[in-house]
Amino acid sequence: MVTVTEQAKNKIAELKQKEGKSEMDGIRVAVEGGGCSGLMYDLEFDTEERENDQVFVDNGVKVFVDKKSLLYLIGTQLDFSDGLNGKGFQFKNPNASRTCGCGESFSV
Repeated sequence: MVTVTEQAKNKIAELKQKEGKSEMDGIRVAVEGGGCSGLMYDLEFDTEERENDQVFVDNGVKVFVDKKSLLYLIGTQLDFSDGLNGKGFQFKNPNASRTCGCGESFSV
């Protein structure tokens, strides 16, 4: 399961409103090859469940994850920070053995 912090939930709601998305829209979290550590996170709005998706609702946010990505994301927490040391969505992934300095890629 992928969990969503209160800060991430609030930012997602703000972005939905700003981009004219429906309250029913969810987010798709995926893992793709690339980045300086080998794997990268991909995060986007989505409206429909695809074949082989797992769908979670946490903290009022619908999260779509394909089965392949779920293997890398089990137990991951999606957070948002707008502090001086970094701004944006952050993945706190207990499966990552190494992450790059910017936090956008990882390896297991």
